[in-house]
Amino acid sequence: MKREAAATSALNALGDNGLRGPLDVTRAAAAVLDADDTIVGWGPKAQGLLGYPPEEVLGRPIDSLLVGTAGGQHAVVERDGTRTLDMRHRDGHTVRVVSAVLSVSHDRAGPARLLAIADAEETEQWEAQQSMLRGLATESPVGLAIYDTDLRVVWTNAALYQEMGNSEYLGLGPDEMVSHGKVLSTRYPPTLEEMMRQVLATGKPVIELHYRGRPPVDPDRDHVWSCSYYRLQDAKGVSLGVCEETVDITDRYLAQQRLDLLVRAGGHVGTTLEMARTARELSAVAVPQFADAVTVDLLEDVLEGDQPPLANVWTGSLIRVGGGHGTGETQPGETPPAERERIDYPADSPQARGLTLGKPVLEHPTDERGEELPGSRLVVPLRAEGATLGIVTFARDRNHDPFDIGELAVADELVARTAVCIDNARRFTREHTAALMLQRSLLPQNLPRLSGLEPAYRYLPADVMAGVGGDWFDVIPLSGTRVGLVVGDVVGHGLRAAATMGRLRTSVRVLAQLDLPPEELLARLDDLIGQPADEGATAPLERDAPPHDEALGVTCLYAVYDPVTGLCRMARAGHLLPAVVDPATGSVTFPELPAGPPLGLGGLPFEGAELELPEGSLIALFTDGLVRGRGRDLDSQLGELRAVLTEHRRPLEELCDRAVAKLLPGPVDDDAALLLVRTQTLGSHQVAVWELAPDPEEVGRARDLVCEQAVAWGLDEDLVFTTELVVSELVTNALRYASGPIQLRLIRDRTLICEVSDTGHTSPHLRYAGSDDEGGRGLFLVAQFTQRWGTRHTPAGKTIWTEQTLP
Repeated sequence: MKREAAATSALNALGDNGLRGPLDVTRAAAAVLDADDTIVGWGPKAQGLLGYPPEEVLGRPIDSLLVGTAGGQHAVVERDGTRTLDMRHRDGHTVRVVSAVLSVSHDRAGPARLLAIADAEETEQWEAQQSMLRGLATESPVGLAIYDTDLRVVWTNAALYQEMGNSEYLGLGPDEMVSHGKVLSTRYPPTLEEMMRQVLATGKPVIELHYRGRPPVDPDRDHVWSCSYYRLQDAKGVSLGVCEETVDITDRYLAQQRLDLLVRAGGHVGTTLEMARTARELSAVAVPQFADAVTVDLLEDVLEGDQPPLANVWTGSLIRVGGGHGTGETQPGETPPAERERIDYPADSPQARGLTLGKPVLEHPTDERGEELPGSRLVVPLRAEGATLGIVTFARDRNHDPFDIGELAVADELVARTAVCIDNARRFTREHTAALMLQRSLLPQNLPRLSGLEPAYRYLPADVMAGVGGDWFDVIPLSGTRVGLVVGDVVGHGLRAAATMGRLRTSVRVLAQLDLPPEELLARLDDLIGQPADEGATAPLERDAPPHDEALGVTCLYAVYDPVTGLCRMARAGHLLPAVVDPATGSVTFPELPAGPPLGLGGLPFEGAELELPEGSLIALFTDGLVRGRGRDLDSQLGELRAVLTEHRRPLEELCDRAVAKLLPGPVDDDAALLLVRTQTLGSHQVAVWELAPDPEEVGRARDLVCEQAVAWGLDEDLVFTTELVVSELVTNALRYASGPIQLRLIRDRTLICEVSDTGHTSPHLRYAGSDDEGGRGLFLVAQFTQRWGTRHTPAGKTIWTEQTLP
């Protein structure tokens, strides 16, 4: 009875969770031995392992179940309190088992030994699993924590325990383990507890969530962890809690963030050639990931496009072109910055030291006792090709860690890239300023006051990014109160386009003084443009000479209006048609002029057309930049222009403003020119015309006619005398060197114009007569007594004209 009681007590102990030993007794089979190693107890797991029912083994020695060797000894291997034995199964085969003897305390039944046996192979696998679990708990570098269903910590491994400064976290929630914690990904809820409750509810794991906070081991510095979460559940699928895996990736995360910052800067800084916008782009890239605020201050010479000094000089004053919180917008409560805000830094400021040294300066603010305050300032000079452009200041407040050495290198690289962009913008500013200055100097500064027409104009340069273009216009006074009107468009932008425009405008003015018909003027201009192209076939004088002439492909429209006859002759070289408004009906037409090729291309002649314009007609000449552009339909734009011109009775200046506002409401990628003229005619009381016969006696008659008309106009005696002298000489020359009828015309305008027309085609030339010459002095006297004189060829012959200033 004592042995049976001991066996029962020992077998009952197998269910005690507190029983521990070299084997997991909850997984092992059990037998109870008395002091003589006789089997007195046999558990069901022992029967399942060896096949013997209790009635066949109780009372037998344990050795009777062992397999002996050839020498009669039993094979026994002892290790760590266990023995490896070969035991005989009931059906005869051998089973290798691992056994351990456990001492069990019990009541008065007497001592007994509990023998725990288990399959050796299964035991080795189980021990390997237990070894791996012990490795996760003690050797794994990955931090592990297990939360129960209330999301409270119930277990952590050694890695997490050490990572958190050997602090005890049992019973804490997920957001209580670090301070200033924040989920960095917007794909997940803002707190860990909300996210873990989703994992617990759905069973869907979360992989590599980035979480930032300050652990107890390093409370003054932000750390970043890569965290993964998955639900723990039993075999029936009942949730037991959540397992958390964490790896501190602070260094790797910061390195990636810095690399991403430089990559982002490469794609977002310097998208335009505007220095102020480049500064704002730098601020937008750096804030808030790298700094809380960024300011960019440039030297004033740099903003003007001038070459910055090579030496590190401190001028004491800079111009603020960018700064703030990186959004490019004014923050609530802030005053919008001035267009160019002057900043005066003290000589001992970090900005002054950075400019003087030409190196970054890192400064930590201190209080009156010299103790460091939260935040820092990093000042980096803007330098390009050895020259100083300005200074960039990165600022951090208490929400950021102070700048470290690694971030100083990142800031230096970021500013270096920005400096290249700002230097490119400076060079562009210099070229654009020079081109704009050149263009403005070449365009008409003031239009002449004329009796034949009333002019008004608008010129709109292209957007800064497109550069200065080559559009031009001009109003040219001609002989006989006639007026030349010209508008043209040079292909391209920049200095070369502006210089080409100036060359063409000068050429047109020179050719216009020859009083050529519009089609002939364009033909000669086409020849002039073609000459540089021929010269380009030879070796260029300069190594960097351009391969082609910007003038090739230029479009131009030239018109000559005569206020005496009301006729306007026009010709065009690839240019848009002009608009003409009838003064009576207000109808707008685009007269069909023969379309010549653009200048410089050659191949086809230019043809002209003549229009008879009533007094008060409106003519609109314009370049394609006014009606053509990206996303604009030509027909639609011409319709808009037509609608504006129908209000032709408005003042011309107002019409120009309305046309520009309607057609070009915003920035444009091509410059545009608009020239509006309202025609006027000279009354019969201002013009006198006489036909003269080819007879020498007509010279005296011509003097009498001119004298009578001058007196009728109220001219003084001196002007009457010189007019008689001029007419006498011109009519005499016409009789001597030409044949056929002669026409004498006198025009009283802003000047007194005298014209003598004949059928001859030979132009007179001014020469100095010798002391013994009988002739040759008449034209010399004409030149001396008049303000201007010249020759105008016509289809019927020529006209010699003079102008005298009216008192």
